[in-house]
Amino acid sequence: MTAAAPTPAAETPAAGRGAAGSAATGLNDAQRDAVFAPPGPLLVLAGAGTGKTRVVIARIAHLVRQGARPDRILAVTFTNKAAREMLSRAGAILGRRTAAAAKPEISTIHSLCVRILRRHAARLGYPDRFAIIDRGEQETMARRVLKDLRVPEAVLRPADLLDRASRWKSRGIRPAAACDTLSGDADDSWTLAAAGYRRYQEALKTAGAVDFDDLLLLVDELFTSCEDARRGEADRFDHLLVDEYQDTSAIQERIVGALAREHRSLCVVGDDDQSIYAWRGAEVSHILDFQRRWPGARVVKLEENYRSTPEIIRAANLLIEHNGRRHGKTLVSTVASGVPPTILQAQDETDEARRVVGDLESLLRERQVDPAEAVILVRTGEQTRPFEQDLRRRGIPYALVGSRSFFDRREVKDVMAFLRFLVDPDDDLALSRIANLPPRGISSGVVQAARAAAATDGTSLWRALTAMRDGGRLSAAAAGGIARLERLRSLAAAAPPAPPASRCAPLLRAVLDDVGYRAFLDKDYDDDPSEAETRWACVEEVATALDEHERAARPHDTDQATIVRGFLDALVLQVTEEDRFEKEKPRNDVVRLMTLHAAKGLEFDCVWMVGLEEGLLPHHRALGDGLQAIDEERRLCYVGVTRAKRRLVLALCLTRTKWGKAKPCRPSRFLYELTGQPEKFREHAEPKPDPHAAARTGKPRRPRR
Repeated sequence: MTAAAPTPAAETPAAGRGAAGSAATGLNDAQRDAVFAPPGPLLVLAGAGTGKTRVVIARIAHLVRQGARPDRILAVTFTNKAAREMLSRAGAILGRRTAAAAKPEISTIHSLCVRILRRHAARLGYPDRFAIIDRGEQETMARRVLKDLRVPEAVLRPADLLDRASRWKSRGIRPAAACDTLSGDADDSWTLAAAGYRRYQEALKTAGAVDFDDLLLLVDELFTSCEDARRGEADRFDHLLVDEYQDTSAIQERIVGALAREHRSLCVVGDDDQSIYAWRGAEVSHILDFQRRWPGARVVKLEENYRSTPEIIRAANLLIEHNGRRHGKTLVSTVASGVPPTILQAQDETDEARRVVGDLESLLRERQVDPAEAVILVRTGEQTRPFEQDLRRRGIPYALVGSRSFFDRREVKDVMAFLRFLVDPDDDLALSRIANLPPRGISSGVVQAARAAAATDGTSLWRALTAMRDGGRLSAAAAGGIARLERLRSLAAAAPPAPPASRCAPLLRAVLDDVGYRAFLDKDYDDDPSEAETRWACVEEVATALDEHERAARPHDTDQATIVRGFLDALVLQVTEEDRFEKEKPRNDVVRLMTLHAAKGLEFDCVWMVGLEEGLLPHHRALGDGLQAIDEERRLCYVGVTRAKRRLVLALCLTRTKWGKAKPCRPSRFLYELTGQPEKFREHAEPKPDPHAAARTGKPRRPRR
């Protein structure tokens, strides 16, 4: 039995001896309260930059000093990086003698579940030495399942089956119940996915294998169906600590609760103001309702920020206080005063990139910031394109973190292939990519036969296809598909408007409309409309880049095909040079370009947050989804603001280009909130009064203020 800890008032860092004393040295009052709190339900609300990892390690050391066996302490986090850091720091604080005898169990929740399943897999019908398959093996198995069900990839791809199965698993939905979750208007692909999910799970079990999602799903199933197994696993530990508690999903929280149910020595550490992963299944209600679900829980707030200047912290506090449902806390900076956050207003996205990267370049040249301490934060992946181009143009090495390069995205490559085919139908690689994309009856077998004929005759794939069509060697469906590709060629040959009107972007739009590419994306991601919108936004970015290239090419180039070829060549050269450059430059000496989601948990001297406009941040998907969606977007903005240590620049555009036309932008409500002027956003949001309304209704007019 673990001895009870003394109250915080009875012990101070100076009074601590051994491991606990060294761990607690230099803690502030709130941190000491969290470290020395007696065993029992404990919620540590750790604001951004308040030293939460140090508190977790110090509490482990304190529990050991109070008599707890180290190997009966379990600490759970959600990334391998965090787990490694905790293990290293715990070993350093507990000392060699303690570490040699026994260590606390510190790991990710998935690693914990692997160990549990190794002990109990037979209870669920799996071998003790089950295999954990990787993504490639998953897709191979999913492809085999769909083939057995005779489901063509045009209807449901292996990747789509895996994605939908993963969504069901994260919600704890087993194959037998998958169909019951479908609404009446769900298309046939979902019914097929439910059948595929069942076959996929059966195939996994037959092979004695599990995938990553199964690790949580099966432990949850074990704890639900085998009480003795749950009790046995819970009895292995006397204390449980959970880091990043605001990021727990429903199935993760159930596992944590099942392990701590008896001893109730559960310390959870997190920040509801940084809960930004609802789209991955995280539920902020877990941390908001902790006291209700664990009666008698103590709450400690860590509010002293050791990262950012007072000016940055003031802006963060002003912003996040507008969230309706949160634990009340106010960060206080312990850092010396600095410069206030700067708002940078640009004319458009090109000007935004030019000014942000120019500002960054000046600081680098004057050695006011190291490259690794500078970051540009975007809300969505398609925003990176102009920044990548400007960084390359200026020769500033950068790394795109947490996302693929804009130019590596599938939809971007699709659109580039359409453009290449328009200017050169004999481009075999481009035609291979878009011959049946979207599906138009030209099967892979037809393409393979045409490719063989082209190799024999020494001609191009396109010429071989048309020859096969003209010779009557193709089905009516394939012949119709070739006719539709010929129609695209005729669109490109049509007389374009005279300069200076934009011609290339409208042509691209006409081509994509003709092939139904937007509808293809919507159908391909019908289970995730937000993903379809994100991918279409990247398509629009290609059109914007093409329009910019056309404007820069005038007045020298007036031929449409020449402009498109120049655009394609410029991008190929940029990407090739970047690949060569990245291989030669160390990754720790480059500027970072990343999404706000990828930046969580990191910190930088200088931060440029870009695209602070309604529709981008907050994202347009959130604008119609109610206050909870806006609150999550505000938390995302808060995460971005609190990444900055010394300098914060907030950038926005007056206009953004869509298909060659400038569209007006409205400043983000978050800009008004973090500058303490929320009423100005509301004033602009209110509809303008109609001065003639009183005359029509006979009601008196309100006086002007």
